[in-house]
Amino acid sequence: MADHILAIDVNGDRHRVLVTDQRTLLEVLREDLGLTGTKHGCDVGECGACTVLVDDKPVLSCLVIARQVDGSSVQTVEGLAHDGKPDLLQEAFAELGAAQCGYCTPGMLISARSLLDDNPDPTTEEVQAGLAGNLCRCTGYIKIFDAVRLAAARDRGL
Repeated sequence: MADHILAIDVNGDRHRVLVTDQRTLLEVLREDLGLTGTKHGCDVGECGACTVLVDDKPVLSCLVIARQVDGSSVQTVEGLAHDGKPDLLQEAFAELGAAQCGYCTPGMLISARSLLDDNPDPTTEEVQAGLAGNLCRCTGYIKIFDAVRLAAARDRGL
């Protein structure tokens, strides 16, 4: 096992972290950088609670070996807010009660942000497909889908 100095940009800040070959991106984010918004869920890539953006693409950070993202840009849920103001998705989730226990919410928000960045006016079916890798045990998804559609409309100025 060799140590490696990982250089990554997380939420706009450059970091250098000493990692071993088996460390995951999730472990680096939570344990080394203190970004605990990204949740540690299933550890096998089935729940989506650990979803982050790597170079603007959603990934399950529990399945990504940290060395694989050397030189990359990572966005976590903490990076959604701008100038202390929540992202429109965060506002819509709060307004519509789309988060109950909140454990899945960071992954849902990141997946939804990726979806809206690629498709600013998704149908309900497209929202469902875009969030398909994120599991929620509390809400039944309807409020989550509604919140994403509301944020999409607000993103477009409606």
